Amino acid sequence: MLRVGLTGGIGSGKSTVAKIFEVLGIPVYYADDAAKNIMNTDAGLINAIKKIFGEEAYSDNKLNRSFIASIVFNDPYKLDLLNSIVHPVTILDAEKWMNLQKSPYIIKEAALLFESNASENLDYVIGVAAPVNLRIQRSMQRDGINREEVLKRMNRQMDENIKMRLCDFVLRNGGQELLIPQVLELHDKLVSLSSGQ
Repeated sequence: MLRVGLTGGIGSGKSTVAKIFEVLGIPVYYADDAAKNIMNTDAGLINAIKKIFGEEAYSDNKLNRSFIASIVFNDPYKLDLLNSIVHPVTILDAEKWMNLQKSPYIIKEAALLFESNASENLDYVIGVAAPVNLRIQRSMQRDGINREEVLKRMNRQMDENIKMRLCDFVLRNGGQELLIPQVLELHDKLVSLSSGQ
């Protein structure tokens, strides 16, 4: 079974691509969703987060996401610190999940695939690329945040051009090219590659 990463900058359309793979019967691990769940359920991680951010990091036994976001998106050191404790636990969770799957290949969708070194345990990485202005517009609509906030988050991620050069395959999601045919073609290629393992 091939282990395939799926990444791209904020607003690139990673989740849309992941959903298409799911429709094709391919299991998808959503790293961001898993991390959010783990930050609410893993006692060791909860204690570590409280140690860094204080008791206010949790409200009604749930991660106070807006409180954490207001800190980490304004303090690169605190963001790195949070990532350094969350990523290893999420990578381990993904590893356990992958070992349970029975499919020609699986997808691990993660925004920070290269930044967290999670790409090291994967056979291939798919990148989803889209023009910056479109990514900003999508992120503003999806997250209900302003342009300045989107740009702040973009600046915390790896430059998209560099990220796409690190990928084995790149899907274009800028509205000029149809996305589904690109995914279908890549699906056939990955199934073929998995049978040659």
